[in-house]
Amino acid sequence: MDQQSIIPANELQTWAEQVHREGGRIVFTNGCFDLLHPGHIALLKAAAEMGEVLIVAINSDESVRKLKGQSRPIHSAEERAEILLAVRWVNNVTVFEEDTPYDLINKIKPDVLVKGGDWPINEIVGYDIVKASGGSVKSLSFHAGNSTTAIIEKINKNHG
Repeated sequence: MDQQSIIPANELQTWAEQVHREGGRIVFTNGCFDLLHPGHIALLKAAAEMGEVLIVAINSDESVRKLKGQSRPIHSAEERAEILLAVRWVNNVTVFEEDTPYDLINKIKPDVLVKGGDWPINEIVGYDIVKASGGSVKSLSFHAGNSTTAIIEKINKNHG
C-alpha cells in the first residue's frame, strides 16, 4: 500500500479490492490540480489523515479544457500526476477522461470521499455511491484566495 504510483483507470477496481483485502481505508479526492497551491496541500494533508491510502483522480487534459477553457491546463495530465506524487501525502494518482469521476468512484468504492469546502456535501460527485457502501463524505474547509484561476489572473495582471 505504501508504493506511490499512477494507476490506469482500467486497473482501479482490482487495486481497490487489494487495498480493502489488506485492511486499508481508501480516501479519494479529485480535481484538476493544474497549479498546485497551499489550498491543495491543505486538502491533501487533511484527506490523507482519514485513511491509509489517498488516491487523487485528476481530470484529463481534454476534460480540463471543457471545464476551464482552451488555455488550460497549464500542465499536462502526466506532469500534474508526477507533481502530485511528489506530495508526501499522496499515495496514488489516476486520470479520468469523463466530465466527472463518478464511474471511478463506483469502481473504487472509497471509504472516504473528500472535496474542498466550496462543495456542499450532498453535491459532491459520488456522494450517493460512498454513502450507500457505508463510507463517509467530507467537505473540508476552504482556503479563500487559493485557486489556480486566481493565480493565473495575478500573473497576468502583474506581468501581462
